[in-house]
Amino acid sequence: MAEAAVRYLRSVRTTAPEPVEALPRPELRCVGADERAPLDPREFRRVLGNFATGVAVITAPPATAADSPAGFACQSFTSLSLDPPLVAFMVGRASTTWPRIARAGVFCVNVLGSRQAGLCRAFAVSGADKFAGVAYDAAPVSGSPRLPGAVAWIDCAIHAVHTGGDHLIVVGRVNALGTDTDDPEGPLLFHRGRFAHLTDGPTD
Repeated sequence: MAEAAVRYLRSVRTTAPEPVEALPRPELRCVGADERAPLDPREFRRVLGNFATGVAVITAPPATAADSPAGFACQSFTSLSLDPPLVAFMVGRASTTWPRIARAGVFCVNVLGSRQAGLCRAFAVSGADKFAGVAYDAAPVSGSPRLPGAVAWIDCAIHAVHTGGDHLIVVGRVNALGTDTDDPEGPLLFHRGRFAHLTDGPTD
């Protein structure tokens, strides 16, 4: 019966199906200077500070024999794509650490645990030797510093860099990653200008 049905369908099909055309791409444009609403930078920070974020330290190995490892504290890390596996972080265009990471071409995201606020503060200082007294090992692919106690690490190569106002948007291709599932207290958070922690509470 199935063979008879196939023969019938072949006999009545006279034309091939019409190809489906892709929709036109949307037209993109930048917001003009005369279209921007005046915003107080302090109010911008206050309002956006209500969005709680995780805290990470982005590290990179020395690019040359004359360099030292690079690293800085970062709140603007996010996952971006599953296929291919991509992540992203934002860094100020005036950062003195970013050029060293760019030269290395690779980086490791160290997602800090709830007890690592002091480590975050050390990597947030500009111009200091941020690795002084800090133990670390090498991430498996890039060799970037991997910080003990971090709840997760993501080992990446720089995939793309885009401009975003006074910041750069850095996209990384993930080559290896792992997590410390033994930490009962979870990640370090940042909310309204202060460090915060996860607490167990009622959920809907």
